[in-house]
Amino acid sequence: MKKFRGFTLAEVLITLAIIGIVAAITLPSLLVNVNEKAWEAQRKALHARMAQAIGQMNTLGGYGQFETDDDGVATVDTAAESFILDALSKVYKINNVCGAGKLSACGVPSKIATLGAKSEINFPTKMSELNEKLLNGAHEVNEEGGVVDTKAAAFETVNGESVAVFYNPLCSSSTSVNYYAQNKMCVNFIYDLNGEEGPNEVGKDVGFITAFYNKNPVVVAPVPYKTNANMAPSYSADAAGVDAAYACKVQSEDLRLPNIDELASLFVNSPLTDMGDYVGFWSSSIITQGKDGLAWGQDFTMGMSNRHPRANTSYIRCIYK
Repeated sequence: MKKFRGFTLAEVLITLAIIGIVAAITLPSLLVNVNEKAWEAQRKALHARMAQAIGQMNTLGGYGQFETDDDGVATVDTAAESFILDALSKVYKINNVCGAGKLSACGVPSKIATLGAKSEINFPTKMSELNEKLLNGAHEVNEEGGVVDTKAAAFETVNGESVAVFYNPLCSSSTSVNYYAQNKMCVNFIYDLNGEEGPNEVGKDVGFITAFYNKNPVVVAPVPYKTNANMAPSYSADAAGVDAAYACKVQSEDLRLPNIDELASLFVNSPLTDMGDYVGFWSSSIITQGKDGLAWGQDFTMGMSNRHPRANTSYIRCIYK
């Protein structure tokens, strides 16, 4: 007689239990990787569409009205909503527009987690809540530009993204503008790729896009790394080549040093990225080559873009390529 061998019920159950345990351990990380790749592709596509649309506008400043009483309290504020309706919607397909105080109707979450989920904050609803440093200091309104405390409006894209708009009607066309990031910022978008669905975290489904300069705008969408690199000079003449650009490469091949406008965008959105109150960060924007040359840095205490000798040592926050 032939003997037939097989698994006992106990062996089958043990095997299934092991498979379940392995799946429980590995599937979450696999799903996170899939989500992050999808978010990365969606972020890049949104940036490309927004940059193309804004590039078609003649000017970015001057839309809507903003008036205050003697105490500085806004009595008329149609700036952000007018920018969406009278400017952006003419060059970009929009599904729904939500005025000040109604951001949630466009899927904007009430709270978001900052970069690396270090803290949870209320979603900003006006310029001073986005970053109070935008409205304080030597860069305030003057003949070259300035920033006023406009309320945010929002819209939904045809692809399902929720986008809050922080608009500055007084932005300047000058590339100097006293070298303040505030004065050259025309509009800042904070987007959520999937509305209130979650995780509502900066660097994942939440990010930002900033448009600088009233005419010939520059549109950037930096995605910052979660921590600073070691301090370094902008240029190093030694054999090791330990400088700001190298400091990013050491952290990851996927990182690079931001240019001066990308760094200015990080300043505008610094409460979302936990950049801290550091005197300055290096950019990749070089003015003159060599160790004795100059490069642009960004002050995160006041918002000024500074020219420094490249041999100086400063902080470094890298962004993803």
